[in-house]
Amino acid sequence: MAIAKAERLMNLALCLLGTRRPLTKRELRGSIEAYLQAGADDAFNRMFERDKDDLRELGLVIETVESIDGETGYLARRDSNRLPPIAFDAEEAAALGLAAKVWQQARLAGAASGALQKLRAAGMPLADDPYGTDGPSALEPRIPAHEAAFEPLMLACRDRRPVVFDYRKSSAAHPERRQVEPWILECWRGHWYLVGWDRERQAERVFRLSRIIGKVRSRAGAFTAEVPDHVTVRETVESWAGEIATGTARIRLRAGHGYPLRARALSSRPVDDGWDELEIPYGHGLDAWLVEFGQDVVVLEPAELRADVVDRLRAVAKG
Repeated sequence: MAIAKAERLMNLALCLLGTRRPLTKRELRGSIEAYLQAGADDAFNRMFERDKDDLRELGLVIETVESIDGETGYLARRDSNRLPPIAFDAEEAAALGLAAKVWQQARLAGAASGALQKLRAAGMPLADDPYGTDGPSALEPRIPAHEAAFEPLMLACRDRRPVVFDYRKSSAAHPERRQVEPWILECWRGHWYLVGWDRERQAERVFRLSRIIGKVRSRAGAFTAEVPDHVTVRETVESWAGEIATGTARIRLRAGHGYPLRARALSSRPVDDGWDELEIPYGHGLDAWLVEFGQDVVVLEPAELRADVVDRLRAVAKG
C-alpha cells in the first residue's frame, strides 16, 4: 500500500472513531487534507467510497446514519471496533516467559521484554509463574544469534527483499558473491541457516550464517521466484548437512574429539594409537561436515566419500 493512501486511510479511521456524532462527507472532506486536494467533487466521491470500502475490508465497522438535515453521516463506534480481551492461562503465560528468554542474546530481547511488561501490566500472571522471567526457572532455553548477518537477513525475510552477500563454502578457501531471495531462517543444532532462492544458480539453496563474510546488503526489486507456501527448513538443512542418510560410512575419529559424530554413530570401537572407528549414517552433504573436523577425522569408506573429503581439503590447502 502506498504511503499516501495508508496515511489517508488512517486519518479517515481516526476521524470516524473520534467523533461522537455522525460526520457527513462534506465534514470529512474539510477535515482530511488529502480530500481537500482531491479536486472535483466526482474525484473526491470516488476516493471516499474506495477508502470507506477499504476500511471495512480491513475490519473497521462503519455505520451509515441519516442525519437530521437529510445528509448521510458516518461514524465508527469504539465499542463496535474494540478487540476482545486477550487472556492467557498459566501454561500459555509460562510459554511466553520461556519464549522471551530465548531471545536474550539477540536484538529482539528489548521487544520481548517490553511485551512481557505490557502483559504483566494487564494482569497476566507472568511474574509469579515458576517459569517466568522473574522467578527461578528449571528451563533456560537459549538460541544464539551472534552472527552479524542475523538481523539484516531476518528483516529481509520479513520484507521480501533480495540480498547480496559473500559466502565461503566449507570446501573453498575464498568466499563467493551470492544473490539470494531469502525465504526463512532456522536455528538447527546451535547454528542459524538461511533458506532461499539463489538467483545465479536458479535453485533453492541453504546458507549457514556463520559462513557469511562481511555485510549483507539489500537490493531493490521484487522476488523473481515464487515463495513456497511451506518451506521445510529443518528437512532441507538436514538433507544438506547429511542428516538424511542413504547409506552408512566408516570413519576413524581421534579419541576425545568429534562429539557430534559420536552422537550419531551406529557403532563405535576403539582402535590403536588413540583412534576410534565409527559407523555413521551417510547422506548428501556429509563430506562438507566431515571436513570441519579437520585432522581429527579419516574416512575409510565408501570410496566416493573419502574422495570428496580429500578434494575439499585440497581445495582449502590450495587457498
